[in-house]
Amino acid sequence: MTSRRKIALIGAGNIGGELASLAARKELGDVVLVDIPDREGVAKGKALDISQALALEGYDASVTGTSDYADIAGAAVCVVTAGVPRKPGMSRDDLLSINLKITRSVAAQIKANAPDAFVIVISNPLDAMVFEMQKVTGFSQNRVVGMAGALDSARFQHFLADAIGVGVKEVQALVLGGHGDTMVPVLSHCTVNGVPVSTLIGKEELDAIVERTKFGGGEIVKLMGTSAYVAPASGAIAMAESYLRDQKRLLPCAAWLTGQYGHEGIYMGVPVVIGSDGVERIIEVELSADEKALLDNSANHVSELLGAASKL
Repeated sequence: MTSRRKIALIGAGNIGGELASLAARKELGDVVLVDIPDREGVAKGKALDISQALALEGYDASVTGTSDYADIAGAAVCVVTAGVPRKPGMSRDDLLSINLKITRSVAAQIKANAPDAFVIVISNPLDAMVFEMQKVTGFSQNRVVGMAGALDSARFQHFLADAIGVGVKEVQALVLGGHGDTMVPVLSHCTVNGVPVSTLIGKEELDAIVERTKFGGGEIVKLMGTSAYVAPASGAIAMAESYLRDQKRLLPCAAWLTGQYGHEGIYMGVPVVIGSDGVERIIEVELSADEKALLDNSANHVSELLGAASKL
């Protein structure tokens, strides 16, 4: 009998629990939910709760909770959410010093216990955390990626569909750049089943939607008092599934740049194809002069963030 692959989820908070539920329901493999010793009960409790739901629904996957990194041995995919979530009034950058230490520790454990894994980072500030993950693990850049653009593009897609009054599946939306306030919703590549959104909605309303997208995470933090978790988990699972099932989906992700879009040596949100080899290629789309300027500004912010991280 062929053994199922293992999905390791580092961090048993809101996103971790949602990730475990989605991965099990999609039967991507057996799920191991990991957290620190003080929160091992949370990891075990969520695993038990999900397992009981799977029994009712008939899904075939094992979900376990642990604080022992030895339990992630041989994992095909590791999704990292470990870190302090945003609170009202905090920017993603405010989390840098706290979450940098956590990411370094997690990366060392992944390197030791799951050296062949495809690693998806969700922890904020995303662009710095995924850079640090790759640096500490030493994994090839195509096996370490950040979940950001998939979420931001989904938010943009939802807002556009709602404003235009069409089904959300009809909308194609794209957000590039760093995962923060400098992200770039790319209007020139946003369509409704091939029809440019700029022909369906006025400039003033479009500009408002762009701004709402850029601050979409903060909007949810203000409403709930903590970060979003359902949509971020969905974004990471889409990436994991594309890798595990070699779907070769085109998804905007924080990927390592080697000159694409005029930038190199940083992780930043760009369209990538994810298949069984990880990030198999980066797609370069034509941008307007204004969009290119905004993307350059976002890249500069990412570089500044990495510079700050290197001093900590």
